[in-house]
Amino acid sequence: MSEQIARATATMQVPALSGLSTVAERYDLILCDVWGVLHDGMRAHRGAGEALIRFRTLPEAGRRRRLILVSNAPRPWAGVQTILDGYGVPREAYDAILTSGDLTRRLIAEHPGERIHHLGPERDVTIFDGLDIRLVAAGEAERVVCTGLFDDTIETAEDYRDTLAGFRARDVPMICANPDLVVERKKKLIPCAGLIAQAYEEIGGAVTYAGKPYRPVYEAALAMAGALDDAGEPKVARVLAVGDALRTDIAGAAAYGIPNLLVARGIHAEELGVVAEHDTLGDVTEWLSCQEVQPDAVIERLVW
Repeated sequence: MSEQIARATATMQVPALSGLSTVAERYDLILCDVWGVLHDGMRAHRGAGEALIRFRTLPEAGRRRRLILVSNAPRPWAGVQTILDGYGVPREAYDAILTSGDLTRRLIAEHPGERIHHLGPERDVTIFDGLDIRLVAAGEAERVVCTGLFDDTIETAEDYRDTLAGFRARDVPMICANPDLVVERKKKLIPCAGLIAQAYEEIGGAVTYAGKPYRPVYEAALAMAGALDDAGEPKVARVLAVGDALRTDIAGAAAYGIPNLLVARGIHAEELGVVAEHDTLGDVTEWLSCQEVQPDAVIERLVW
């Protein structure tokens, strides 16, 4: 009981921000999630793009303000940028993009010439472009790269039980190119590669995850920020991570020591009761007290 009281007391200190402007000057770098923050899988959230542009144009505080989009998308950054262009996310809102697909490519490159099986939809095959590997059938694979479900509109991880059992029988290691369990699309939660990877681990399979909430993605993002101006990596205390998922965006940033901001109107919207357009964010203390990790602050939508 004392532990529950302590957790509830701690969550009472989580502030709800009216806009990014209330804290923006504290930071030199924002690591911003994409899906659920900048767009909903159909169109851009205009206020979010405008907020990021306003942040990037703030006066320098010893170094330029920078914005890196950090996404668990299982494809290279250029493909994500094309998608963002189509949704209407302005390029002026960010300096660079880092994806779990980029990190996956680095992991694959560590094993040149390997026989790889791609477990995922054809749209993600660009993740292998230019790499020294052979794409093979499941039974020939030395390693499997999972980018998602073949049809995420009707399938679940259960549909992959037999396939995963076959990999496990041969101790085939897996790289999960998208650690997300679900994303929001058209107001619905859609399953992601993380669910398949989770199911593989449950039967004893070895999985390496590329992306949030794992430490390498934050190391890569900070290194990328340092390279933008040849100014070295920014101090962690001057970095803000923004995202809509406690399990990935918030937990990963917190574990790295990065201040973080949870966008409520994302994958947790239904739990928080802000599904309809007219709904507003209320007291989140009770809900947060039930979670394994708490953010440093909460905002209904990312706005200035």
